[in-house]
This record gives sequence, structure tokens and C-alpha cells, in this order.
Amino acid sequence: MTRPLILLTNDDGIHAPGLRMLAEALAPLGEIVVYAPDRERSAVGHGVSLHQPLRVFEIKPGWHMVDGTPTDCLILAVRGLLGRRPDLVVSGVNAGANLGDDVTYSGTVAGAFEGMLLGLPSFAISNINHKPRHLEAAGRVAHHVASYILAHGLPENVLLNVNLPDEPFEALAGIAFTRMGRRNYQDAIIKRHDPRGGVYYWIGGAKPEHYVTDGSDFEAIEKKQVSITPLRRDLTAYETTEQLRNMPPLG
Repeated sequence: MTRPLILLTNDDGIHAPGLRMLAEALAPLGEIVVYAPDRERSAVGHGVSLHQPLRVFEIKPGWHMVDGTPTDCLILAVRGLLGRRPDLVVSGVNAGANLGDDVTYSGTVAGAFEGMLLGLPSFAISNINHKPRHLEAAGRVAHHVASYILAHGLPENVLLNVNLPDEPFEALAGIAFTRMGRRNYQDAIIKRHDPRGGVYYWIGGAKPEHYVTDGSDFEAIEKKQVSITPLRRDLTAYETTEQLRNMPPLG
């Protein structure tokens, strides 16, 4: 019997400790193949490299380094290079949270989203600390979620966004099935001059705030729970369609 094929990607780059932990944790469940960016691609969202060629290097058996985005990695692997369709796509383990509105920017979530668009069961997993101390807990959580999906599947056009606090596995207070919370980003535009007098800008600012509401992913993290948020492909705001019917006709 053929072992399940599990495709891994991330946005922290192929040498990230979280990716190594993920591969080790999921290896007992199937054949692991990695297609990941050659360097950090955080906050690239669902970008696709349409205006540049892409190169792929196998740095060790099953591990492929791509000079592109997480979405590029998924498209190359699934549509051309793997030879057979994966049974599961996992993106992570990200160093840093992907909670609430973060999912619109996240390259980690985009990797899983592209897997879902390709018709594959997919999930993203993130440790909320930018310098995680307990990656082994993320590995055990990823193994738990992957085992469930390989056994039971996911609904069509749905992916899972998994976040966990940076705590030892034994300190986690279970799983919460959550909805997206809301961020309050505090971006600032910093204007500087280069040595030749040219102007450049740096987007920075304070750490974003968030709103803790009942049932949200932020609430789960504050309770030291693993947050699992199902995200769907269809972004349509159906409740607004009736209001829009009042729009005057063209002409």
C-alpha cells in the first residue's frame, strides 16, 4: 500500500527550524516532500511570481528550495514536479502568529490556501512567538491535526488555520475551534535618505493590537489553547447582496 504523500511548505524559508520540526513530526504518517522558499517570505500573502523565472534546487532527498513565494512552491510541486497528487498539504511551522486579519497577509496561510485551491486537504500551523521555544509542541499538534485529516478528510473548499501559544505541550489547555478575530494594525511610514540622497520608505510601527472577543482565535490563545479556525474559499458577503439590489441601474 502506498504511503500518503505529505507536501510541506512555509514562508520562513527552507532552513527554518519550524519546517524541520514539521517534517520530523509528520514523517511517521507518510512520505514527506518539501518545496519551500530559499529565504524568508513573510507577509507576501498569496503572491505568484508571474514576471520572473523560477529555479528549483534539491538540497537533499525530498527537499526542494525554490526562489519564489509559498504559492509558487505549491503550484510548481502540484501542477508539474511531484508526479502524483499529495494527500495532504501542510504549511509551517511559522515563527509568529497568524491570527485574525493576519491571514490576509500571511505567506504561511497562503501556502495552505493554494493547496485548498488545488483541491487538496490543507492546513497552516503557527507558533505565536517570533522566536519559538517550544517547537516540539507545534510538531505534536501538527501530527494530531494531520492524522485526523488523513483519516477523515476536510470539506471541499475549506482549509484550517492552526495557531498555538509558545508553551510546552503539557501546558496546552486543549483545542478550541474558533473564528477569526480582529487586529488593530499600527503601521507607520518611516522616511529616510540613502547615501546618495535618494528617499526610501520603511513600513514599521508598534506591535499590532487585537480585540479579544468570545469564540475568537485571540481568546483561545489567551487561554493557552490551540486555536483551529476553518477558513473557506468563498469570500462573498452574501448579507450585502440584498442591500446592493437598491443600486440604481446603469444609464
